[in-house]
Amino acid sequence: MPLSSLQKRIITSLLLVAALATALIMGGHVLTGGLAIFCTIALHEFYAMFWQDKSNLVSRLVGLAAGAGIILTSTTVSPVWMLLIMLGAFWLFNFRFLFSFSAKPDQATYLDSLILFAGLVYIPVTMQFMTSMTSWEILFVLLAASSSDTAAFYAGTFFGKKKIWPQISPKKSWAGSIGGFAGCIICCTVYGYFFGHAPILYWLGLAAVLNIASQMGDFFESALKRKLQIKDSGKILPGHGGVLDRIDSLVLALPVYILARQIHTFF
Repeated sequence: MPLSSLQKRIITSLLLVAALATALIMGGHVLTGGLAIFCTIALHEFYAMFWQDKSNLVSRLVGLAAGAGIILTSTTVSPVWMLLIMLGAFWLFNFRFLFSFSAKPDQATYLDSLILFAGLVYIPVTMQFMTSMTSWEILFVLLAASSSDTAAFYAGTFFGKKKIWPQISPKKSWAGSIGGFAGCIICCTVYGYFFGHAPILYWLGLAAVLNIASQMGDFFESALKRKLQIKDSGKILPGHGGVLDRIDSLVLALPVYILARQIHTFF
């Protein structure tokens, strides 16, 4: 008997939780290596949305190598290596444009350089923040993003009628958005109360901000896929789509948490 979409979604989620738990328990190089693999897959999906033919294979490989390098060097004391990798990849594409323009001015395009740089900032530069976070912090941000997604999914499924932003995401509803907000507030506040070191009002405020960030990150990827006429970023995660579909709400919530942490200590 074939599994339903919901059953696939649940099984995939459980496997992801098991993989995450293993990485957090092992820590160190295991966590960094796992994050590098995860980001490489997500970055591949991002580039594949723009570069769909084999003529851009080299461009994709350069971006993937740079992305993996950013994650693997993020544990060093100095951020210089990460910046050098980004600049190296960026200027490699700049030189490519230079010689392409010199040979065929009418056919030269700078778009590839922008896509390369956008992918690096969007995924590995954002995700590398995890290497500087404690396990409690990583779990908290993941909880904020996942509780927002899960609560929004079920609230929207059972009560969603009026659409919140149909031009961007036809399936998302006001009920789902409000449900996601409530789910995030409850889960994050309870987590912070038991495992954190900040007043309850701070957790309420942080949860609210992270939920808004999660929803806007989700909307951004939805708009990108809609513009490029793509349903899912990939098929590697049954019931979820691609890795990028799974972390779309995380890529904005993560830097927002890092910013909040600079203002006040939560753990």
